[in-house]
Amino acid sequence: MLQLAAQEKSLQGKITNDADIEGIHVLNIASRYNTITNENGHFSIKVKPLDTLLFSSIKYMPEKVVVTEAIFEKGVITVKLSELVNELDEVFIQPNLSGNIAADLNKIKTEKPINFDDVGIPGFKGEPKEKIVPMYFAITPLSVNLEALYKHISGYYKELKTRRKWEYENNAVAKMLNYYTVPFFISTYDIPENRVYDFLLFCAETTSIESDFKKEHYGSVLLILDEKAKIYAERISEENKE
Repeated sequence: MLQLAAQEKSLQGKITNDADIEGIHVLNIASRYNTITNENGHFSIKVKPLDTLLFSSIKYMPEKVVVTEAIFEKGVITVKLSELVNELDEVFIQPNLSGNIAADLNKIKTEKPINFDDVGIPGFKGEPKEKIVPMYFAITPLSVNLEALYKHISGYYKELKTRRKWEYENNAVAKMLNYYTVPFFISTYDIPENRVYDFLLFCAETTSIESDFKKEHYGSVLLILDEKAKIYAERISEENKE
């Protein structure tokens, strides 16, 4: 059992839905490895026994799947996702547009704000209920916090930090998707519809776009999107050559 748990290998997977199976984001929550499905819904990702895979996209409800020892030994997994029924509020666009993207986007309003639940993306709600105790507080000259010490040694706190960081990124992605809309990324940056979600996650993980968007620094956000869209286009081009 211990020997098996220490192993790691590539798991071959397939999404069995009939349509929109390309560009689905696959995340190993435990290790932070991530990938996306190809045009046939296939993917490959490194896993260990009992890792949890999270499948998400703008078309389907998020789905968590545990890599059981049987799945790990077989090395193959198939997943069918539930379609996301998403009805957004009507968007009203005023006629007095200036042609300046950053300025005009500020004029586009919806009837009410949207959060990650509205677009089917998992996210952490509210303030963290569990405080992560720093190691130097877990062990002091006068006492030892055994529970906190165990959570550091076992990697529990590390996984908790990773999960919260990822959920925060997805919360930001959901808000940006609502603000700019999927057609904006398709027409402005030539990002395929089934890759918009992954593109924004790529931006969130490699830039300050989350904080810039939160602070309403939309000019900086657009500069980041311009820069990263070129890099992402090269990535897609390389994938198509393989």
